[in-house]
Amino acid sequence: MTRQTRSAQEIIAATSAELAPSADDNRLVPLVEAGTAPRSALAGLALEQRHILAADRRAFTHLAERSGRGTACAEFFTLLAEGETLALARLGAYESACGLTPETVGQYRPKAGCQAYPAYVAWLALNGEPPSVALALTTNFAAWGGYCSRLAAALRARYGFDDEACGFFDFFATPSPEPARWAVAAVATGSDDEHGEGVGAGAHYGRLLQRYESMFWNTLAA
Repeated sequence: MTRQTRSAQEIIAATSAELAPSADDNRLVPLVEAGTAPRSALAGLALEQRHILAADRRAFTHLAERSGRGTACAEFFTLLAEGETLALARLGAYESACGLTPETVGQYRPKAGCQAYPAYVAWLALNGEPPSVALALTTNFAAWGGYCSRLAAALRARYGFDDEACGFFDFFATPSPEPARWAVAAVATGSDDEHGEGVGAGAHYGRLLQRYESMFWNTLAA
């Protein structure tokens, strides 16, 4: 392992620790864990995610194209885009468990507070430096995966959802090691010195992503 790769791992760990969400950043997950979140909020989560996954998949595909064929960043963003496709395939069972029909899904109008996150991801796809975006997304996914793990457990225990219905959350709660490996390689392309100055914007991007994610959860909880 090169010094550059070790440095990238250290940058990811330090940024993840710095941007870790606080307990009050997400008001919805504790309600689900207590069994007091209304089913309308659970359904809203599904409806908003269908829009977010499709938008993020396009953004990740564009980031892969911008990164250049065969680069570590391109590999990382391609894996993320493929992951969104797999997640979309699992979302239907959760929608059904929430009592949603195809007509309801098609007629739904997403909320601005929930869609601020994918709007910013789209901005990053157009304007962000790929290694910095890789850092920001990697640190944010750590928080997202933790929320999904808690939701998967709470939906089973409090709402009686089966494994198929929770498959969407299980998918993100137990991510494949391959994207994590490529995340390190992608961040390393921008951290060509021990201070990681080449990915300096990543923490700023990540901070905004965490704020927009908090808006997503709290809009649903409102």
